Amino acid sequence: MATSSTLGQTQRYAAGALLALALRQAQTHQTVLLGSHGLDDDPPHPDDSAAAAEPDARDLWTHESRGLLRPVLRFLEVDPKAWAGVEKTAASSDPKHHIGAFLRKVFEDEDDDEKARSERSDQELALAKAVDAMAMGLESCTIVDTVAEALKPAATASCSANDDTATSARDYRKMAVLYMLLSACVADVNMAEEGMGSPRVTKGYDARHRVALRLLATWLDVHWNKMEAVEIMVACSAMAAAREEERQSRENSSPSSRWENWKRGGIIGAAALTGGTLMAISGGLAAPAIAAGFTALVPTLHTLVPIIGASGFAAIATAAGHTAGSVAVAASFGAAGAGLTGTKMAKRIGNVKEFEFKTIGQNHSQGRLAVGIFVSGFAFTEEDYSKPWEGWKTNLERYVLQWESKHVIAVSTAIQDWLASRVALELMREGAMQTVLGGIISAFAWPATLVSAADFIDSKWSVAIDRSDKAGKMLADVLLKGLQGSRPVTLVGFSLGARVVFKCLQELEQLGNNVGIVERAVLIGAPVSVKGEMWEPARKMVAGRFINVYSTNDWILGITFRASLLTQGLAGIQAVDVPGVENVDVTELVVGHSSYLSLLQQILDHLELNTYYPVFYPCTPRTK
Repeated sequence: MATSSTLGQTQRYAAGALLALALRQAQTHQTVLLGSHGLDDDPPHPDDSAAAAEPDARDLWTHESRGLLRPVLRFLEVDPKAWAGVEKTAASSDPKHHIGAFLRKVFEDEDDDEKARSERSDQELALAKAVDAMAMGLESCTIVDTVAEALKPAATASCSANDDTATSARDYRKMAVLYMLLSACVADVNMAEEGMGSPRVTKGYDARHRVALRLLATWLDVHWNKMEAVEIMVACSAMAAAREEERQSRENSSPSSRWENWKRGGIIGAAALTGGTLMAISGGLAAPAIAAGFTALVPTLHTLVPIIGASGFAAIATAAGHTAGSVAVAASFGAAGAGLTGTKMAKRIGNVKEFEFKTIGQNHSQGRLAVGIFVSGFAFTEEDYSKPWEGWKTNLERYVLQWESKHVIAVSTAIQDWLASRVALELMREGAMQTVLGGIISAFAWPATLVSAADFIDSKWSVAIDRSDKAGKMLADVLLKGLQGSRPVTLVGFSLGARVVFKCLQELEQLGNNVGIVERAVLIGAPVSVKGEMWEPARKMVAGRFINVYSTNDWILGITFRASLLTQGLAGIQAVDVPGVENVDVTELVVGHSSYLSLLQQILDHLELNTYYPVFYPCTPRTK
């Protein structure tokens, strides 16, 4: 059976094995941070013992029961007889040796004729040009012009292919590998229909897949913004798939139609159907810039997906500029109905009155395959819920959660008013505030004026803490209902908002096996006790990086959360000694708790969230 993939059979097998190794390594790094014992060393594997296969093997992301690997291998048309061997290799104790071997296999050409090699080279070059064009558009935010400019050399791709260096050829192959693996990850393939193993557990784009692709891109030395460009191009292909399926449904096509051939063929950029549900893309591709940019990519994409053809892609490029053209895709993605922006209340918990998502940035309805939800927890006005996040440059589809603003603003204002008082100024001059962070002095030894201040703030703070815990449960409910779509989620919160994020992760764990929803989590200045909370279970709910950002001189947080501070420690002012939690000290940057309002963009830039590797150096103030 012919396939439009530029990869040969051995290369597809090697690509699948690399994804398996990346999945296993990413799971290991949930508890063993990369670099914590030397980047050149193999991190220890807790389940690398001889007895790991039974029964602990079921805990591995690469185990067939997880449904993460075998659907991908099937999509790649890897011989089912080889699947168990791939799984066994991924669980082995010497991953880096296998990585090198499979990378070599990926870059080796199949033993075919000169014409086939030339055609494959031209296709890979065209794909690389298309990815570069889209990546340039993402960086400059002017997709139309940059796509057209970057694709100019593609017209002469065939003439110049022979002049490219071996290094360039390897770069083109990298994009072909990542494109096809991403396509396999977002395709919902029901293996049970054909008696080929367990059905897939999750639907859509699993967070664990995205983390594994991050690691694989690192191994291939591919910048993540190119992978984000690939995500949008796969989204475009899925839109084309939806349009084609709609057309064939109207024409009462038989099961042996071109759509069925496409689904079985493992085509680059395909999104297969499972039980009538299409893996959907964010509200379609309604942005005119994306639509026009995609139009420029049509000549390249139709050579990679010839069954759809240029005319089919041209049609979807036109439809991409209109929301109506994306209804079929958006409906199963949560965007055609309420979605996040229509969610003012998931379900009432306690006395929570306000719980609403608001969009920020320009990345909505543009085929983004990942979502960011940002939660403020210290605010003086409602604008402070959104403003701190607006300047951060990211390609995520972004939302701000506005929750219980009445109580958050009340406690923030109470703290501000007390800090402005004469008593507080005198205590600051005497250095009495720093006694809060000493760790030895009990609350009974505090100056009386400091105790009275804490009591003044305490009533408002206790209410805000209670509401943050309940808002966290509501956020978990939203994610479980899939209102963000079948897309990986990045959660970032500061102050009480960080507690909302933490409680959300706890709730996800307590409600069942909900790994695969959250890709990354960042807690900034978190009022969460270090020892009294369920950090390990919460960590397991995050497929990728889990970051605790703290400042050792945040005595405001120490005062307001003094009970937990003195008995169990506090994440917002110290490192968390939990395997897999990345601690980032911003003491040199943050002079007080309210500083986070103006420093969030700088802190997030410092974290370099799009890198797979953790950040181990302290954050220092920018020099002008």
